[in-house]
Amino acid sequence: MKEKRITKEMTIEEIFSHFPDKSQRLSQEMTNAGLHCSNCSAASWETLEAGMLSHGKKEKEVTDLLKKLNQILAEQSDASTVSLTEKAAKKLREILAEDGKEGWALKFGDQAAGCNGFEYVLDFSEKPQLNDVIFHSQGIEIHVPGSSLQRILGSIIDYADGLQGAGFKISNPNAKSSCKCGTSHGY
Repeated sequence: MKEKRITKEMTIEEIFSHFPDKSQRLSQEMTNAGLHCSNCSAASWETLEAGMLSHGKKEKEVTDLLKKLNQILAEQSDASTVSLTEKAAKKLREILAEDGKEGWALKFGDQAAGCNGFEYVLDFSEKPQLNDVIFHSQGIEIHVPGSSLQRILGSIIDYADGLQGAGFKISNPNAKSSCKCGTSHGY
């Protein structure tokens, strides 16, 4: 049976395989805590606790990370829409202003790529294409290609930043599998 919560005894690979719909956001939190898939950091077969402790983290940091990861799992999405978090909307407005594209929309879809089948595509959109479905969230218009709609409906787009990188991260209730580092997914 699928775990409802992340525990410190779970391997990093188990976390992504049990919760592929939240893998990008979970991966970002782990990266921010010092675990990532490159260089000498945590291996996907290590438990979350072993990965943290073997890289000099303390028990309190393990507990803090578990709390953040389980908060992400507890977030609910609306399966009838695509939405932005407040933080993602703020960052998108900043980027649009820097590029002289105030008032433009976000284009959000997916494409075949990555080691697990699909990767998300985010871009600017001045106006919707003929087959786009339009959503509104946080005062921003989101254009979703009709060809991607069924796969990404219910997604929440967040923005995360940390010492190991920053970017838009997706929680998608339709994702059924994820690669070991949480960057690509399958349906």
